[in-house]
This record gives sequence, structure tokens and C-alpha cells, in this order.
Amino acid sequence: MNQLRYSLFVLLGACSYGLHSSLVKLTTNAGYQAEQATGAQYFFGLLLLLVVVLFTKRVKLNMKQIGSLLGLGILLSLTGVFYATSIEQLSASMAIVLLFQFTWIGIVIESIYLRTFPSNLKLISIVFLWGGTLLAGGLVSGHMDWMSETKGLVFGFLAAVTFALFIFFSGKAGKGVPTIQRSLIITAGGFLTVLLFVPPTFIVDGTLTGGLWKYGLLVGLFGVVLPVILFAIGTPHIDSGTATIVGAAELPAAILSAMLILGEQITPEQATGVLLILIGIVVPQWRSKKATHPKKVYMN
Repeated sequence: MNQLRYSLFVLLGACSYGLHSSLVKLTTNAGYQAEQATGAQYFFGLLLLLVVVLFTKRVKLNMKQIGSLLGLGILLSLTGVFYATSIEQLSASMAIVLLFQFTWIGIVIESIYLRTFPSNLKLISIVFLWGGTLLAGGLVSGHMDWMSETKGLVFGFLAAVTFALFIFFSGKAGKGVPTIQRSLIITAGGFLTVLLFVPPTFIVDGTLTGGLWKYGLLVGLFGVVLPVILFAIGTPHIDSGTATIVGAAELPAAILSAMLILGEQITPEQATGVLLILIGIVVPQWRSKKATHPKKVYMN
């Protein structure tokens, strides 16, 4: 039951990321640039966590703990930067399919780390996730020219690798550090990395106070604060392969939020894809649920 509960935290974190994509679209529809949305996301995420951390438990950290948590933030922000570059070069459906390669990449990373072959349930789950991603991304009925934009393909795959590494190390870095304090350092690492790609001019040129702050609070909450905290709670208590698979909930959440928030239409093909992804997420939990109810042994 505990593993199922912690998987739920990861699921909610992934759904928060999915919702965040629609909020970014709202921000750009309001006339702001994607770079400004990304900068505001980490700026307000860091501010929100700074406020919360004042009222929560904190512990003294060593340099190894700080370095590992800053590294998580770097991986998370690089995922956003790589994905943004990919989507500039490719169609949105192509870019999302490339990003979702993190599902099998995460399984490979876990297998190498543990020096074991993935379980049959995880392999079955990957099949469902693959099929569901292709359908939900609208690529089955469309035409894919994978060689048309090498740059977009490379950066899309890099986004998948960095996100898989983020999920893998989320369960290992900073163990024993209180959740909010841990999340604050991760976000600080992400903010410092974003500043290398996004000039912080929006903070001082009037853009922030002129209206960006309203969107920045939302993208910061759903794109940084909630997912980082929820991943921090859940990933240390489940294996990284399962965390990667559960993280695939981001795509169904993105599609559903696009329908509810942006008014986009979901095709039957996409709806089928979402269903397959949900099945793929549930499959690895069967063994966990069964393991929590061992058979009773009767003795004479």
C-alpha cells in the first residue's frame, strides 16, 4: 500500500507538469515570449519555496548533498530548454514523442544501475506507453519525416535523457533532507541554469510587473513547486523504473488540460492513446499490490 501511495505522489507531480504546458501556452497567447515564461516559472517557483521554507523544518547540509540537489535542478531545467529547442524545429507531436522516450531510457538506466534485466511487467508497460504515445501524439495517422530536422531530433532526445536522469536521481539525491528544503535547492539549481539561456531582463524592464507576474505565479506553482515537491516525496520510496513509468502521466494530463483550459479538441485516436498510457502506468503497480497481500501459510 505504501508503494502505491508514493507512486500516487509521482503521478500527481507528472500531472502537474502536464497542466503546466497549457499554462505556458496561455502565457504565450497573452503576448509573452516562451523564454519569458520559462524565466518567470523558475523565478516565482524559487520565491514561493523561499517563503514556504521559512516555516518548515531545515537541517544543515554538507557540500555533497547541496551539489547533488543543485545537479537535479540543472537536469530539470535542461529538460525544459532542450524541449523548447526541439519544439521550435519540429511539430509539437513529434517533439512530445521524442520527449517521451524517457520512459524506456529510464528503464535502461535502472537496469544498468541494478545490473538486472527489466521485469516482464515493465516491458509490457513500455509497449503500452509506446503505443499510447504514438496515438496521443497524433503520429499514427500523420506522416513522420524523422530526417528533416536533425537539430530538433537531437535536442528532443536530449530532453528525454535529462528527464530520465532527473527521475532516476530524484530518488537518490539528498536523502534525509526535508522535502521543502530539498525542493528549494533543486529549484535554485534550475533557476541558475535557466539564467544561462534566458536573460533576466524581464525582471527589471517592466514586463514582470506589467502582467507577466500573473502567469508566472501559475507556471511557477505547477511547473516547479508542486512537481518538485511531489517527486521529492514519492521517488525515494519507489524504484526508478516505476517512477519513470508513472511519470508518463504527463502526456494524458497535457492533452486533457489542453481540452479543458485551451478548448482544444481531442480526437478518438488521442483518447485511445491516453487510455493505453493509463494502462501502461497501472501495469507495474499490479505486482506491488500483490506483494502487499502475501498468501497466508496455514500450519497444522
